[in-house]
Amino acid sequence: MHTTSLEPQDTAPQPAAASADKGLPAVPSGTAPTSTDTTAAEEPAVENDVVLERFTAYIEGERRYSPLTVRNYRHDIRSFVAWGEAAAAGKAKKTGKAGKTAKAGETGKAEKAGKAEITEKAETESGGHGEKAFYLCRVRGEDVRAWVMHLSDEGRMNNASINRCVASLRSLYRYMRREGMTHRDPFAALEPLRTSRRLPRFVPEEDMEQVVQSVLERLRDEDARTRRDAMMVLILYTCGLRLAELTGLDTRDMVNNGSALRVHGKGDKTRLVPLVPRVAQELHRYLSFSDAKICTSPENPLFLSSTGGRISRSDVQRSVARLLRECGVKGKCSPHVLRHTFATHLLNDGADLREIQELMGHTSLKATQVYTHNNIAQLQRIYASAHPRSHTDKKP
Repeated sequence: MHTTSLEPQDTAPQPAAASADKGLPAVPSGTAPTSTDTTAAEEPAVENDVVLERFTAYIEGERRYSPLTVRNYRHDIRSFVAWGEAAAAGKAKKTGKAGKTAKAGETGKAEKAGKAEITEKAETESGGHGEKAFYLCRVRGEDVRAWVMHLSDEGRMNNASINRCVASLRSLYRYMRREGMTHRDPFAALEPLRTSRRLPRFVPEEDMEQVVQSVLERLRDEDARTRRDAMMVLILYTCGLRLAELTGLDTRDMVNNGSALRVHGKGDKTRLVPLVPRVAQELHRYLSFSDAKICTSPENPLFLSSTGGRISRSDVQRSVARLLRECGVKGKCSPHVLRHTFATHLLNDGADLREIQELMGHTSLKATQVYTHNNIAQLQRIYASAHPRSHTDKKP
């Protein structure tokens, strides 16, 4: 879906837009460019670091994005700026070499005049800011297309990752246009790259039964770490939590007399996820046997590290992958695979798609519908193995 440009139609000069920060000058709102040939100098020169910090404050304070999402946005924007500055510096260097070659046979006075002309031209193209000629507020559509080509060249990124980076920059430019930092939308004509639809990986039900049986046995182990890892796998599978949601759980998030978990999801949204009675019982037992004395966090995290703090994402990933492999699970083993397994098994057992969406914390039903493809694939396998006319080598 393309972002509609918010360019004003009349050409009358507009008053300067007030700056969001008191310590920064107001950003002038000139007339919007009417074509892609408009020079970059018509846009106000706002430093890239200023743009990034304002945007970060916006998505942290107003949009309430998670720290991981904020980090990803900042990484994408910084990578784009680094590429742009390197490309601008290389272009300026190339222009300087070409000018020197053209003036090599002239007199010293002519050479000096030629160098001055080249310097003046380079400064004009860069807005008078020297080699740092790349400004977010002056990016054009052709710059964006060159950046996408750079990312896709030689397999630096797959199409899905590139589309994610583009989405980060689209959000940035929506914010910049609203704040009057730019009037152009360099992403307006950019189409998303085609991506192959990959079905979510999940653990088959018969294999997951063995995992659950092993987990229940490990919950009786004397080793605290073994019990913790088993409890994490059980919660991930029976509640369908994201990795960040699991690590963010505190003991006070057990609500309704311990029959549900209060989960803090994306966008600072909270939802209640019911606990299966057996799981609620095992969780109470786990907490009664856990050593609260080693907890060093005032928030009382549900799952602790070996040092008594909140368990890290990497610790969860390693622990879950190790336990699943020990239980004989083949293929990719990760917390997110258990989330996919949760949704797929619910759908296969007849759960409503809207109910699964609510349990998983999906904002859009489209994100949940991907699991219907696994269900269809399963039906196709059953048909191929059971129907007498499913084999192409049989005559009708």
